[in-house]
Amino acid sequence: MDQKLEGKPNAILRLEGRKVTRTDVSNDWGTRLQWRVMRDGKEVATVTAGLELSFEHPETVPGKYEVVLQQFHYLNYKKGADGKFTDSKYVDISEAVSYTV
Repeated sequence: MDQKLEGKPNAILRLEGRKVTRTDVSNDWGTRLQWRVMRDGKEVATVTAGLELSFEHPETVPGKYEVVLQQFHYLNYKKGADGKFTDSKYVDISEAVSYTV
């Protein structure tokens, strides 16, 4: 059975201090959701979003933080020697929000 991924998933993020709240995902593919957190342009964390509608990254190291919601885009099971997917990947499904610590 093939998985049909119709339309691009989308969610809207709202920032309240350091707490990020998301809307329900439209065109949800039913695959894994994660929060991607970057500090000063470098990834510092990926946290499973699951059914949770809000997230607050506990890190307090000074810098500019950016948070985006991502969803896994499955294409096939092909993996490299390191065991990571080579074609399937996480894609941003929201605009990033940012805050400074």
